[in-house]
Amino acid sequence: MMLYPPVAELVDKIGSRYQLVNLVARRARDIAAEAEEKQIPLERKPVSAAIDEVYTGKLTIK
Repeated sequence: MMLYPPVAELVDKIGSRYQLVNLVARRARDIAAEAEEKQIPLERKPVSAAIDEVYTGKLTIK
């Protein structure tokens, strides 16, 4: 796990900063809502988890 993935690499994976911000924000909201619905405490912040998903390739734009 990398603490701070380079923004340039994240942008290269997604296409633009605008798309990256929207994708990460949407996924972070989904992570937070799912955790609240299931009443599961989060170990890390939803935004950090979403950024890691983009960096590892788990989360992409269709």
